[in-house]
Amino acid sequence: MTDYGHELKFGTFITPSAQQADDVVALAQLTEAAGLDLATFQDHPYQSNFLDAWTLLSFVAAKTERISLAGNVLNLPLRQPAVLARAVASLDLLSHGRAELGLGAGAFWDGIKGMGGEELTPGQAVDALEEAIDVIRGIWDAGKSGGVRVDGKYHKAAGARRGPLPAHGVSIWLGALKPRMLKLIGRKADGWLPSMSYIKSPTIAESNAIIDAAAVEAGRDPREIRRLINVGGRLATPEDVEALVEQLVGLALEHGFSTFILPSDAPGAIETFGKDVAPEVRAQVEKARKAAGTQTGPVRSAQALAARRAGIDYDSVPAALAGRVIEPGDHDFSKHRSTYIHKGNPGLVMRPRTAEEVREAITYAARQDVPLAVRSGGHGISGRSTNDGGLVLDVGQLNSIRLMDEKTGLFRVGPGARWGEVATALAPHGLGMSSGDYGDVGVGGLATAGGIGYFARKHGLTLDHVQAAEVVLADGSFVRADRENHADLFWALRGAGGNFGVVTALELDAYPVGNVVFAQLTYDLSDAESVLPRWAETVIAAPRELTSFLTMVPGRSGSGPIAQASVVIMSDDPSVAEPMLQPFLSVGPMLGSQAYIIPYTALVASHFSGHDGAGGLVSRAGLVTDLTPTLAEGMAELLAAGATNMMQLRAVGGAVNDVGADETAYAHRHQNFSLNAGAYGDAMARRLDAIWPSISAQLDGLYLNFETGTEPHLLEKAFPGKTLARLRRLKAKYDPGGLFNSNFPIPPASEEAAA
Repeated sequence: MTDYGHELKFGTFITPSAQQADDVVALAQLTEAAGLDLATFQDHPYQSNFLDAWTLLSFVAAKTERISLAGNVLNLPLRQPAVLARAVASLDLLSHGRAELGLGAGAFWDGIKGMGGEELTPGQAVDALEEAIDVIRGIWDAGKSGGVRVDGKYHKAAGARRGPLPAHGVSIWLGALKPRMLKLIGRKADGWLPSMSYIKSPTIAESNAIIDAAAVEAGRDPREIRRLINVGGRLATPEDVEALVEQLVGLALEHGFSTFILPSDAPGAIETFGKDVAPEVRAQVEKARKAAGTQTGPVRSAQALAARRAGIDYDSVPAALAGRVIEPGDHDFSKHRSTYIHKGNPGLVMRPRTAEEVREAITYAARQDVPLAVRSGGHGISGRSTNDGGLVLDVGQLNSIRLMDEKTGLFRVGPGARWGEVATALAPHGLGMSSGDYGDVGVGGLATAGGIGYFARKHGLTLDHVQAAEVVLADGSFVRADRENHADLFWALRGAGGNFGVVTALELDAYPVGNVVFAQLTYDLSDAESVLPRWAETVIAAPRELTSFLTMVPGRSGSGPIAQASVVIMSDDPSVAEPMLQPFLSVGPMLGSQAYIIPYTALVASHFSGHDGAGGLVSRAGLVTDLTPTLAEGMAELLAAGATNMMQLRAVGGAVNDVGADETAYAHRHQNFSLNAGAYGDAMARRLDAIWPSISAQLDGLYLNFETGTEPHLLEKAFPGKTLARLRRLKAKYDPGGLFNSNFPIPPASEEAAA
C-alpha cells in the first residue's frame, strides 16, 4: 500500500465545446458551487469544434473566485514554453494563485502537423517536454539573477528575462503512461496526471514505483509528487455513489492518489461528486490515515531542506505562525528576502498578523542562535531590516489604519502600514501627517526613529506626534507605553525604538492638511560653494509653513552638477505661496522651475510592488546646524570627484527644535538640516569614504536612518552624552540579553550603572 499523505482534492474535466461555450463556463461555475477544488479542460488546438483551452482558462478564471484551473493537459508541441510560462504566471497573478499547469508531450500528430507543429517520435517528444520544463521553471524563477539559458535540441532560451513570479508555487503535472515519461515525472514534475481508462501496462503500482525510483535517484522525496487521476463512473444512483467512493478511497490509500477529477458535462453528476462523493472520501481517508499514523502535510524538497541555515530550529516554529513563515527554497522567498536597496538572504522570515503572533515570534527568536531583524516597510536606507542567515520578523501584515477621534486627529496605525496609505486614509477627514518624502516607507521604522518629512518645520518630526505605542518586549510581555504607562520606555521608543521591542500599534495625533503647493526648482550647481549656503539661509528665513529638501547629483556627459529643491508649502493659496517661493529664485543660476497645487496624498502616493534590492549602497549621514562655506566646499568636492550618486539636504529646524533635547531619545533639537550622501559600487564608495571624514568633522550629530556604517562611534553621534547613558540603562531593564541587536544596537549598561 502507498499513501503519500497529500491533502485530498476533487475536480472536474469539462469538454470545451465551442457550440456550447456558455454551458462550458457554467459547468466550471457549478464546479465551484458544488464545493470542488479544480476545473480542468482538454487542449486540442487542432479541433475546430473546441474552444481554445488557454482563452477558456482565462475567461473561467474571471468568472470564478475560488477553484484552481488547469489544462488536462496542455498540448506542448503547439505552445511555446517561454510564452506559456509567462501566460501561466500572469493568469496565476490575476486569479490570485489559482493556476496550475498540466502538460502533455503531444499526441494526434496529424492534427499537430496541420497546425504547423513538428511531428516527433515518442522519445523525441519526451526530450522536448523535459527541455520545456527547464525553460518554464527558469522563467518562473524570478529571484535568480541572469537570464534563462537552455540549449536544448527542441526548445532553447538564450538569456530570456525571468519573471513574473507566479502568485503561488504553480505545479507542473504531466499526463503520462509510459516508463520514460514516468521517469521524467520523478525527476522534474510535481504531479502525475493519467486517465484511469488508459492505465494498462505498466500498472498503477508499477508506474508509482518507476516515478518513485526516478525521484530518489534525482535526490527528491517521492512525496513531493502529487498523484492525480481522471476517474470514470456513473453517478445516477446511490449505488453508483457508493461504488465510486469505494474506488477513490482505495486509490488514495493503496496507490497514493490525492486529486480525483471527474470527466463529466452533466450538472447532476458534478453536484453529486461535490456534495456526496468528495466529503465521504475525505472522511474515510482521514479516519484510515489517523489509524495508520500516516504522515500528512506539505513536503519540503531535498533542495529546500539543504538551503536551511544553521542556528535555526525550523521544526519548532510556533503553530500560530504556521503558513506565515518563509524560508530559503520557498516559492516566494525572493519577495521577502530583500529590502528596498539591500539584498538579504535570511534563514527564516516570520510574518505575524496579530500582536499575539508577534509575541510568539519573539519568544521563538529568543531561543535561536542567529541575529533577529525587524521589518515594517523594508524601505530603510540603512538596510537593518534584513540579514544573512538570521531571522526577519516582518510586521507588514499589521497594517490597519483607524481614525479614533476626528476632532483631535488621533489615529491608530499598525507598524506595517505605509505612509502613503496613511495619507490616503486621513485625507477624507482633512488630516495628514508628515512622514518623509516617499509613500512606500513603513510606519514602524520611521515613527520610532525620527521622521523628517515635508511638514517638519511646521509640525516637527513624525515621532513628535506619537501619543502611545503597544510593544512586545524581549521577554515576550506585552505593554502599552505612553506618558503615564512605562513612560521611560515611551521616551526611548521615540528615537531608539528598534532597540527595545517590536511595536505592534501606534497612536499618533494628525493635524489639518489640505492641498499644498509643491514646487521644484532646479539649479546649476557649478558654484556649489555659493549656492548651497544661500539655499540654506533662504530655508531658515522662510516661514515655517515652508519645508524644502535639496537633492544634488554630479555632472554627467560633460554637464556640471545640478541640484533640485523640492519645496512644500502648507497652503493652496498662490498669493500666500508666491512670496515664499520668490527668494528661492535668486539662490543660484536657475535651470528650471515649476509649481503645482496638489493634494498631499499625491506627493506621497504609495506604489509598493515589492522589494528586490541589489545591494551595493554605502550611505553616509549627519546633521547640520550651520551650512558653512567650508562644509559647502566639502560637499562640492564630493560631487566633483564622482564620490556620490546622490546627496541630499533635508530641512529640520522650526517645530523640530521646539521640543526639548531630553524629551525624546531623538535628542537633536538645534540643528537645521539633515545631510546624507550615497554611493553605489566599491570604487565610488572608496571615493566617498576618502572625502567624508573632512565633512563629518563639520557635522553635528547623526540621524541613523540614512547611515549604513556600523562603527560604534556612530552610536555616540546619534545619541549624544546623557541620552546614550539613559538608553543604556533602559536597555539593561528592557532587553538585557540584547535580543534586539541588529538596528544600531545599544549595549546595556552594567548592573552598577543601570542601578
